[in-house]
Amino acid sequence: MYAVIKTGGKQQRVKPGDVIEVERIVHEGETISFQPLLVVDDDGATHIGKGAAGAVVKAKPLGEKKGEKVKVLRYRPKTGYSKRTGHRQLLTLLEIEGIELGAGTKKAEPKKAPKPAPKPAPKPKAGPKPKPSEKVAGGE
Repeated sequence: MYAVIKTGGKQQRVKPGDVIEVERIVHEGETISFQPLLVVDDDGATHIGKGAAGAVVKAKPLGEKKGEKVKVLRYRPKTGYSKRTGHRQLLTLLEIEGIELGAGTKKAEPKKAPKPAPKPAPKPKAGPKPKPSEKVAGGE
């Protein structure tokens, strides 16, 4: 069973036992829970939208660390301007403890074919338009 969660503006595919790095999360409790965007259970059935609404992904924080350094160079030619900076993102390590589907999720049932919508009545056709080269009676 795996799920796709969204955290820190990024989506990640997780399964129980995975250790993932996400952007820093300030956590107060022992576990963190996520509402998954998509869940695929052991039977291969996919739950999305309302089907995955009751599902919960639980994770345990393991610690924090800094990510790799990103070097930034700003340079303007012919002006003598150059500036070097760097950035190291703070990351939180999470261990995925489990994925619970919840009571509200059911397996996908075959969809019934929708009834075709009634066709609108045809619009009445207008008469022929006068050609621009023809003069209209009463006009100059």
